[in-house]
Amino acid sequence: MDENGYFKVTGRIKDMIIRGGENIYPRELEEFILKNQNVMDVQIIGISDKKYGEQVLAVIQLKANQTASAEEFIEFCKGKIARHKIPKYWEFVDSYPMTASGKIQKFKMKEMFEKKYPS
Repeated sequence: MDENGYFKVTGRIKDMIIRGGENIYPRELEEFILKNQNVMDVQIIGISDKKYGEQVLAVIQLKANQTASAEEFIEFCKGKIARHKIPKYWEFVDSYPMTASGKIQKFKMKEMFEKKYPS
């Protein structure tokens, strides 16, 4: 709450990714990538990009004893989703940053990977 008594909403205020003027909905991509038999979970986030405003990053948790590469997932996406929606960056993780109540903290992943992929 600010000094005037107004509340400010923070957190998931901006889930949509805008890449070069195109709207990309993370949930749509997450549901598509989850169809891959090797994926246990996936989180899609937008990270800053000088040229396009944002780029799409897929953070994937693979099922036990599975391996995969970014190239495999790019091939999995080609011809099935629009080219501009295919993530530019792919990360494979064992776990996601979580709140005490068990919710995934996308903002922490965004901060972490924006350092790795500076625009």
